[in-house]
Amino acid sequence: MDGFRQRLLQAAADLGLDLQEQQVQILLKYLQQMQRWNRTYNLTALRDPNLMLVQHVFDSLAVVPAMQYIAEQKEGRLTIVDVGSGGGLPGVVLAAACSTWNIHCVDAVEKKMAFVRQMSAVLGLSNLSAHHVRIEQAEPFQADVVISRAFASLVDFVNLSERHVGPQGQIIAMKAKHPAEEIQELESRTLWRVQHIEPLIVPELNAERCLVYLHKDMA
Repeated sequence: MDGFRQRLLQAAADLGLDLQEQQVQILLKYLQQMQRWNRTYNLTALRDPNLMLVQHVFDSLAVVPAMQYIAEQKEGRLTIVDVGSGGGLPGVVLAAACSTWNIHCVDAVEKKMAFVRQMSAVLGLSNLSAHHVRIEQAEPFQADVVISRAFASLVDFVNLSERHVGPQGQIIAMKAKHPAEEIQELESRTLWRVQHIEPLIVPELNAERCLVYLHKDMA
């Protein structure tokens, strides 16, 4: 795991993040636990820990600077809802990144939320909660950020999740590439519009990634 530690520190540096040693150890332990649970619970299709490190941990870590920027406007505190969280991506990584962010992972698959609940305890992340419920049936979270990572199309994402956005909150979708067709469908079928699209550079990953920021047109 020492090689992973160095790669994690380098990835954080590439992203402009100053990870403390405790945060590094939490993320490495999360990766170990994911491998262990994955043998029984099929949390992810990835089996190679090297791929898990890059495509799950680094991919989620790449979102942290954007959350930090939003947090600055909220005096450091954020309520973030991770929709279709699976094994806690990006939710667990975000919870490890900042203790003043309250992270709610939501997924309809019970075993995946059991894993996230266990991670909250094992990793000592008191700011991390797991909710085994369909997002459209959950009590409104009044979130500052509702985020998803490959959860659904933009139309389905906003239709299922918009009730959880607080008065000054926003919806952000993590996407692999510029979702031109999804945006066209979104803007023709809903009142939600693309505020802007931010390219993401994921360390060690040679693939397109972006964040799609959405807002509702109330005019």
